[in-house]
Amino acid sequence: MTKSQSGKSSESPTGSPVFRKLTPAEVEETLARNKVGRIAFTLHDRVDIEPINYVFDGGWVYGRTSHGTKLATIAHHPWVAFEVDEVKDLFEWRSVVVKGAFYLIDPDTSVHQDPAFAHGVALLRALIPETLTANDPTPFRNSVFRIHLDEVSGREATR
Repeated sequence: MTKSQSGKSSESPTGSPVFRKLTPAEVEETLARNKVGRIAFTLHDRVDIEPINYVFDGGWVYGRTSHGTKLATIAHHPWVAFEVDEVKDLFEWRSVVVKGAFYLIDPDTSVHQDPAFAHGVALLRALIPETLTANDPTPFRNSVFRIHLDEVSGREATR
């Protein structure tokens, strides 16, 4: 029987999995530790979900994407969900779900007009240094965005 970060036993007496909510600190640690998540968005009765690279900073998830269906859809309904999972086994996982407003940061905006653009690009360059340069490995992803953490939940299963 092992102990979790909270000091409680991570295994029930019968060997069944234990499920619990993550603390706010654990949620932020999980978001900061990972770099790939999934964004879910809706329009009318259609739900879509796509993987994205991201950086977490100060209550915001920053990412970039290409122009297309996703941005056209989100323009009509900017409330999105974002999920990050860490999965080791069937009953050894952690999941964080963020719900919030999606903000597209205009790529033509000067750094002086919108400091969020410069901040977002700097964060993304920590992940991929060539972001939005001539050597960018994904130059078609030229739209920088951020998602505000309006609602956040985290769950964990351990044995």
